[in-house]
Amino acid sequence: MAMLTVRNVPDDVHRALRVRAALHGHSTEAEVREILAIAVKPETRVCMGDALAALGRTIGLTNGDFEVFDRVRDKTPAEPLGFE
Repeated sequence: MAMLTVRNVPDDVHRALRVRAALHGHSTEAEVREILAIAVKPETRVCMGDALAALGRTIGLTNGDFEVFDRVRDKTPAEPLGFE
């Protein structure tokens, strides 16, 4: 796991973090990890697969539409890259 050092945290911010951590029953370090996770990975984020599935439903794609791709795609195995 990565480590992160935050320098020059104002005393009042550090004190507030310690109080908040105590209220939640966490260490200050655990509280900061939780705050960071919530800030950068919100629960309302859109996952790419979900967005694509919703788009397909919106425009009315069916399995039959994708069967065309299976019929016309080139099934020849790809040639490996050469580094000569």
